[in-house]
Amino acid sequence: MTRPPYPLVPTYRRRVRPARLRRRRGLCLFGCLLPLLMLCCGLSACIFPLLITPGPVDVVIMGVDARPGEGYLTRADSIMLLNVTPWRLRVSLLSIPRDVFIQVPGYGEQRINTINALGEQEAPGHGPALLKASLQQSFGVEVERYVRLDFEAFVAVIDAVGGIDVDVPKLIVDYEYPTADGGVMTVRFEPGRQHMDGERALQYARTRHQDDDYQRAARQQQVLDALLHKLTDPRYVYTWPRVLYAIQAHTDTDLNVWDMWRMGPALLLGWSGREGRVLQRDDLIGMAAGYWVPDYERLQPWIEAHFD
Repeated sequence: MTRPPYPLVPTYRRRVRPARLRRRRGLCLFGCLLPLLMLCCGLSACIFPLLITPGPVDVVIMGVDARPGEGYLTRADSIMLLNVTPWRLRVSLLSIPRDVFIQVPGYGEQRINTINALGEQEAPGHGPALLKASLQQSFGVEVERYVRLDFEAFVAVIDAVGGIDVDVPKLIVDYEYPTADGGVMTVRFEPGRQHMDGERALQYARTRHQDDDYQRAARQQQVLDALLHKLTDPRYVYTWPRVLYAIQAHTDTDLNVWDMWRMGPALLLGWSGREGRVLQRDDLIGMAAGYWVPDYERLQPWIEAHFD
């Protein structure tokens, strides 16, 4: 028998090895392209809403002083007016301290933190509508949407993103911080950058006995800044589903899917350059002891420039 000029090799090896190599190369190529495809999809989702030039959106954000099971028949602990102009990537935020008096349809001048409760007394769910009407009558801003959340929702959203990092500017000690059972406790914040979970961030946003409501409103904006900063960090994209679930499960809002889709890109891309303002004593006119109303003449140019 004549010996072949090459060694005999089982034919299955010749067939299997190239197939494996092709599969590995295919998987490697897919692994390289997948992040690129996801990035392209994300960019498309951000850019497309901007191309169709959606109009600006004004939203009032209420943090209500409600404990678990109390519902929304309660006062608002925090009130912020947010404007998002998608095609300009512009974000503006105005905080109104809770003790400021504004005009309320049918009630005259009332403390702004009582408006939600007044509306809920008229009919369940009417608190946000009355607050919208009051803001339009007083500031001339036609608010389209609202977001209403209680303490439980605040804690859930902060915890869903894994906590936030806040730079505390000064020592804060509050010996009369209210507890859920109606008592008080002492809370203390050392100056400097520190990580806060939901409960700790709530304490930071609510404490006011050491200073006043104006400083507290500034801290609330600071907490919101820290939350949005983390949400816009690509390293924390994986927390988005948890955050969305927390928002859906614990907040009351009339924002719809289209609103979120047209606002999302501007919030993510424009928040770092947002313009914020907290009403201070200089923005108010004292009518009597503890009775402060906005200086509308002073505020109107800023409001007209930042709200539609």
